[in-house]
Amino acid sequence: MKEILRYKNCFVCGEKNIGGLQAKFYYDGEKAFTELLATDKFEGYNGIYHGGVISSLLDEVMIKALLAEKIFAVTAEMTIKFKRPVLVGTELRFIGKLVLQKKKLFVTEGEVIDNNNLVYATATGKYIQANDSLKAQLMKSID
Repeated sequence: MKEILRYKNCFVCGEKNIGGLQAKFYYDGEKAFTELLATDKFEGYNGIYHGGVISSLLDEVMIKALLAEKIFAVTAEMTIKFKRPVLVGTELRFIGKLVLQKKKLFVTEGEVIDNNNLVYATATGKYIQANDSLKAQLMKSID
């Protein structure tokens, strides 16, 4: 199990972003994942974790599956299906994996589950591999 590279000011994983989630992501050789508690700091409706934060975490866990393999890419498209609301206080696990590569296009899948494997949301993503100049820009952000 290895921790995946982080971008220092990223809203999702940046440990220097005090207003962000500061989530740590790991890779088991097949899937990227993170675990966190849905807190009221990122509440949308009263008692419900914000769907935009869930979307951000899904995007991050899917691209982390690529980054773990030293593939630097950017999001081109993402589709999310919300199955049920996440109540504040729920322990969540976000999982992402690469399912298809076509040259510089990478297709991923993600999901959000709780400790009982209840699914809260699923996602698919399409990511485009960064060209050399964009990769150099992305590399400036890595801790």
